[in-house]
Amino acid sequence: MRALPEPTVPAGHAYFFGLGYTALRLARRLKASGWLVSGTVRDPAKADALAAAEGIDVRAFDGTRPMADPGLEGVTHVIDSIPPEADGAPPLVRHRADLLACATLGWVGYLSTPAVYGDRQGGWAREDEAPTPGSPRGERRAAAERDWIATFERTGVAVQVFRIAGIYGPGAGRNPVEALKAGTARIIDKPGQVFNRIHVDDIGSILLASMARPRHGGVYNVADDEACAPGDPIRYAARLLGVPAPAPMSYDSADLSPMARSFYAECKRLDTTRIKQELGVALSYPTYREGLSALEEP
Repeated sequence: MRALPEPTVPAGHAYFFGLGYTALRLARRLKASGWLVSGTVRDPAKADALAAAEGIDVRAFDGTRPMADPGLEGVTHVIDSIPPEADGAPPLVRHRADLLACATLGWVGYLSTPAVYGDRQGGWAREDEAPTPGSPRGERRAAAERDWIATFERTGVAVQVFRIAGIYGPGAGRNPVEALKAGTARIIDKPGQVFNRIHVDDIGSILLASMARPRHGGVYNVADDEACAPGDPIRYAARLLGVPAPAPMSYDSADLSPMARSFYAECKRLDTTRIKQELGVALSYPTYREGLSALEEP
């Protein structure tokens, strides 16, 4: 894997609502650079195990009720990666007052989704366009974006929103290379369908760049530079491994989960000009080719 840029903001205390795959990768980078790191997971047993393994403060929060003590004292940066429920973003629904009372808080990053754009029939989606969600998932995300921004309006806290493309990176089940090795890779053929992707470590780099350039209400497409057909990365991974790519199956015949089917129901290309011009980001993995090749580097 390539060397990643170090944080360019002074070390603070980062609090992650939802220490999943993406958040934990960034949490480790921050901790290695001298930050205090804490956060939440849904399951109490997982919270204890993760705290012991990572040496960070982890609390159980399933979003259905407030934590007795969220542990926000001294927190400077909050990252919310928890999917919103029908009643809103769980951190705001359960801990809005606690967050507003955190005197040290200066920055919030809300991890959203391009589903807020709805279907663009292969056209470009840009951040200055009004969201036009075409699914309940997109509607909930758009509402959560608005709520985070409105909650901290005129407070001095900068809230920035990140609409993140399909995430891949190291780990079983996280990329086409591993899927091919496991025999689970599938190519779903839907003519004209394209997606953007983003390497998990490029997400972290974009969040770090935004912390160094806070702008309340800033919205960013977090994606690579090449929207492509679903099968292209799998075929490229097959060439890296020297194995045959799976035969394509039609979209209509594929047994897809409701979540996967919702991805295929929309087609768009994400414009990434803003992360480069405003945040000064240079992606380590500008296309799936660099990202997948790095996964196979010794």
